[in-house]
Amino acid sequence: QVRLVDSGGGLVQAGGFLRLSCAASGRTFSGYAMGWFRQAPGKEREFVAAITWSGGWTYYADSVKGRFTISRDNAKNTVYLQMNSLKPEDTAVYYCAATPGTTIYTPSGYNYWGQGTQVTVSS
Repeated sequence: QVRLVDSGGGLVQAGGFLRLSCAASGRTFSGYAMGWFRQAPGKEREFVAAITWSGGWTYYADSVKGRFTISRDNAKNTVYLQMNSLKPEDTAVYYCAATPGTTIYTPSGYNYWGQGTQVTVSS
């Protein structure tokens, strides 16, 4: 069992930045690939970014590429999402998730989820 706790969301103006954190506890964190997803009202949960267990490979949705950066610190059992140049369309609840597998782009590939943290970007 892996327990994930998301934090760092908030209200920010367009062009601003936020850093989300996801603290993990339970099983060996370093054995899991980690992902961030987001869900806006009335929309499906969508992939944002993912990082392999070693941190050596990262993956991004086209909509956030160049603006968001995913990273992890296995010593601290924490994964981060640095979000820069935020846009109103980035407004959503953001969730971190963990998977021991390699299916990283879809929610169904993940075994464990955080509770979510709200990000609101005003125009």
